[in-house]
Amino acid sequence: MKGKCFLSLLTWSLIVLLVLLEAPTGNGSNGRLENGEIKLTVRVPVRDGFPQFVKVVWDPSQQKYTASGYCMDVFNAAVTYLPFNVSLHLLPAAVESSYGFRFDQALQKQIPPKNEVVVGDVTILANRSNYADFTVPYTASGVKMVVPAKHGRDQNMWTFVKPFSWDLWLSIIIISTFIGLAILIMERNVNALPNQEGEVVVKGCSRFVLMVWLVLAFVLMQSYTANLTSILTLDQLQPSFLNVNDLRREGYYVGYQGGSFVYDVLIDRFKFDPSRLRPYNNTGEYHDALKLGSKNGGVAAIFDEVPYLKLYLQEYGSNYIMSGPEYRNAGFGFAFPLKSNLTAYFSRGILNVMESGLMNEIEDKYFGKSSIGEDSSAETSSSEPLSLSFHSFSGLFFISGISTLLALLVSERFIWQRLVLKHCLRGMSLIPLFKKETRTHPTHDSTHGTEA
Repeated sequence: MKGKCFLSLLTWSLIVLLVLLEAPTGNGSNGRLENGEIKLTVRVPVRDGFPQFVKVVWDPSQQKYTASGYCMDVFNAAVTYLPFNVSLHLLPAAVESSYGFRFDQALQKQIPPKNEVVVGDVTILANRSNYADFTVPYTASGVKMVVPAKHGRDQNMWTFVKPFSWDLWLSIIIISTFIGLAILIMERNVNALPNQEGEVVVKGCSRFVLMVWLVLAFVLMQSYTANLTSILTLDQLQPSFLNVNDLRREGYYVGYQGGSFVYDVLIDRFKFDPSRLRPYNNTGEYHDALKLGSKNGGVAAIFDEVPYLKLYLQEYGSNYIMSGPEYRNAGFGFAFPLKSNLTAYFSRGILNVMESGLMNEIEDKYFGKSSIGEDSSAETSSSEPLSLSFHSFSGLFFISGISTLLALLVSERFIWQRLVLKHCLRGMSLIPLFKKETRTHPTHDSTHGTEA
């Protein structure tokens, strides 16, 4: 009897365990999402500034909120790749940008344990993953600084050597010396005739080598002139501050986007004094603060994520430049409640959007042809022209060297022919010696020395 009770209890325990395993996990839905429609609440952060990423407005005709922008378009495109239907209900989520109220806190409070997602320019961070699950990033990011650019030309007494790199200068010296020695060898036995006193070289081979050298010199001279002109006339943009240490050591004020995790980066990673940090909300405030400068109530630099800084440089980039070190992060993603099964579905949807080419169309719609991800194009455009290297003219040097060597061999053919002939004659003179060594001596008859 006890055995039957024990078996019944064990059977019911197994049944309960199987039911729990089949039940929905975490705050999401179970694995059979394809068969029904999911009601999903979409919370969109509302902040002042950067409407290209996300913008929420109240539609009085439909009596509901509508959202637009880069982040929303990516989200809507990912929804089309889901294997089930989704009913979206949009709710704005106000995020204060003033000092003391953090976007991290808003994100933590605004994901209750149900089918909700935060859609916007939300950066994936390690500490945020403690209270939310993130999809794969749909754009790259990282923290850098924008500073005023100094216009000018970096010139000194050695500017004239900058068009060519050191290896190219060394190669020019070597090839010129080689060609000069070759001409000197070919012209060493030429006697100046009355009708040839005005000629530099007389032999045909010498003239050929001189022509090769003139072609080489012409190409190098034209390239040198063009690159030197660029160095002397190009307006080079140089950052007013190259690193964070200069800003921190001199006590300059710096700005950041209010409500962003960049505040933590400036304090924990770059060791700034919190009293030297000033929050701003949009590109217009960035511009006004940088124009005033740190000593006049503004800032010396603006720290923000690369996508926001690129938007700023598109509008005010003629007088500003990105500079300094970069604090890397994963990028923007959609935030779901912890252990939500929807995270994996939307991650696959984002990957499908990227691979389909639709992501490029969305980026072009809001940001033009320039990418908003990590890229150094905004900085490389301000650098000075690069010095020309030996690799750019290696083919020309090779042709010049081979041509000179062949001309030298043709011009001095009598010398090496004489050496070859002398070597052959010397080999022939050794033949009689070998014959003498192999000659047999005659034998003497014993009877020739006796008298009759």
